[in-house]
Amino acid sequence: MPARTLRLPPRLWTAVAAAIALAVSLLISVPTSGFGASASGCRAEYTLNEWPGGYTAQVHVTNLGAALSGWRLTWTYAGDQRITSAWNATVTQNGHSVTAVNASYNGVVAAGGTVDFGVQGTAGSAGSQPADFALNDLPCGAVSTTPPTTPPTTPPTTPPTTPPTTPPTTPPTTPPTTPPPTSPPAGCDSATICTGFEDQSGAGPAGDWRFTAPDCQGTGTAAIDTAVAHSGSKSLRVDGKAGYCNHAFVASTADLSSVGPVVYIRMWVRHTTALPTSHVAFVSMPDSSQGGRALRIGGQNGALQWNRESDDATLPAQSPAGVSLSSPLPTLTWQCLRFAVDTTAPKLDTWLNDTQIPGLHADGVPTQDIDQQWLSRTTPPRPTALRLGWESYATGDDTLWFDDVAVGSAPLGC
Repeated sequence: MPARTLRLPPRLWTAVAAAIALAVSLLISVPTSGFGASASGCRAEYTLNEWPGGYTAQVHVTNLGAALSGWRLTWTYAGDQRITSAWNATVTQNGHSVTAVNASYNGVVAAGGTVDFGVQGTAGSAGSQPADFALNDLPCGAVSTTPPTTPPTTPPTTPPTTPPTTPPTTPPTTPPTTPPPTSPPAGCDSATICTGFEDQSGAGPAGDWRFTAPDCQGTGTAAIDTAVAHSGSKSLRVDGKAGYCNHAFVASTADLSSVGPVVYIRMWVRHTTALPTSHVAFVSMPDSSQGGRALRIGGQNGALQWNRESDDATLPAQSPAGVSLSSPLPTLTWQCLRFAVDTTAPKLDTWLNDTQIPGLHADGVPTQDIDQQWLSRTTPPRPTALRLGWESYATGDDTLWFDDVAVGSAPLGC
């Protein structure tokens, strides 16, 4: 029997061809994700160094896909590891899930390029090393190196130093006990104040820094600490004590009267005790617009706040809405605090580790339950000096360390 030829109407042939084309396009399409994602993922090498109660890990990431303009690496801990600090990335942890996001200087990664960052943390018991790395939501292959057979006898007391402008080429093999010195701190050598306290030679502050109790002196003390530092080998330590009008500050001799029109302040702070419910302050700046009374930075209701001595106004307002828009000051880790105080208008801004704090932002436009009290005074502030320490009027003992402090007329980074 001769073969029969299937004959379809021209319009039906057109529909069949369109369906075939759609099926082919679906078969060859490759899913992509945002954040400059690479379709081919990555390779992640996790180098662990642990000791009883703690660990550091260096993470080396190779981009196996297209060039990235920003990256986010995620992984999961199976044990009780808790990250306390990081370098060369911003790292957050929610339960067992960890997310690391690029720093401002290492977000661009070429195809085949690499990036390094590290974390430090605590661990009550040894857990398996992570293996579920994903770069911008695309899975990676993972390699975990064998921990050292002999853990260090003393865990590090401080996290590594401020990230360099370019990532390190050789990851550390052991947790650092003393970060490498930097003098002056990177990026502030032209500022009016720029110090890591490395020039302090005695046990107590001297030279450009003097102990002071602005209104009343209690039992608080100040010292130059050679055991704890953010960078270099020294920091300023203040042991603040609770009690009515208990002041203990170390004041810079630098005159800030001509700094501006915006005064930029940057400091690294470490402290031991969560901010209390009652009012405390750890930065105090004499303000000529208040007749020399202080513009203060501290805490109340467990969160960071600004306080104006002349009328006791706070930013944010101490309402549930206001406090919720501020932030606690984490304990036992170095935190970068940055401030911008406008001397031409009643405006200021605040950042914690490069994240703007909404409740500590005043733009001149009143917001109910947030900044109306602060903006009730329209005279712009004019800070004239800087004091670091502790001021308490009720409860609130705390030990604080200050390092890499800078004040200038240009923005200062962490």
